[in-house]
Amino acid sequence: MRTAVITLAAGRHRHLLLQQDGLARGERVPDHYVIVSMDDPDIEPLATGREPAADVVTLPLADGRLPLAAARNAGAARAMALGADLLVFLDVDCVPGPTLLDSYVNAAHDWALLCGTVAYLPPPPRGGYRLDELHDMARPHPARPVPAHGQVLRGGDPHLFWSLSFALTARTWRHVGGFCEDYTGYGGEDTDFAATAAHRGVDLWWVGGAPAYHQHHPTHQPPVQHIDDILRNGAIYKRRWGSWPMEGWLRAFEARGLAVYDHAADAWRKAEPGPLLRAPSAP
Repeated sequence: MRTAVITLAAGRHRHLLLQQDGLARGERVPDHYVIVSMDDPDIEPLATGREPAADVVTLPLADGRLPLAAARNAGAARAMALGADLLVFLDVDCVPGPTLLDSYVNAAHDWALLCGTVAYLPPPPRGGYRLDELHDMARPHPARPVPAHGQVLRGGDPHLFWSLSFALTARTWRHVGGFCEDYTGYGGEDTDFAATAAHRGVDLWWVGGAPAYHQHHPTHQPPVQHIDDILRNGAIYKRRWGSWPMEGWLRAFEARGLAVYDHAADAWRKAEPGPLLRAPSAP
């Protein structure tokens, strides 16, 4: 089975280099490493000439926003053109554990969406993270299953899918149809992908022994810097699936006086005066 690891990058250069180092140290090295650079011309000279060899795809921004859905589709297209049978997607912040790729390969099955565990790292020590210390430093996400090495938990809740680390066969990717490119910017496109996969009969499996370690970076909870993207993308999801995604964030925005829900219109808007972000009419 030929494997490809696909990651998206715009900035986060140190994170990307440590991910590449982690892949090089794995028990199985990917046959292809596809990096999709989103309006970042420094990615290609940074990542090439290192191991594993990087195949860089470049995409422009979409109306000033990161084209996350389109970038994953472009990465998958390049990987399959190179002959990959298994597509492994890793967030640029994620460093693979040494058994990640092997465990995904061993669990690979058509009509299955594979999710490994993701554990979160504290801020890096002086001198940066050391690959052989990541396991002891990281803490698993409390709301996700953590199966034992070699264990696969089938029948997972698609609402818990995350795009930080997942894998699927190229045949399954074609069956799902990729990510919906109506989504731009942050939020919603991965929830939509999981909903589409479930709708098309693809099961969610949690895979033990496929750890990824999420490198620390400053963030906001809720992600107030992405409120416009979340409201816009949430409306797209509502139009496609009939419900609002990311409700925890929306309610958190509401609690902070940043967003307002209109019950009559079933629509969210920013708290300052402006038009309601209604779900667009279906085509």
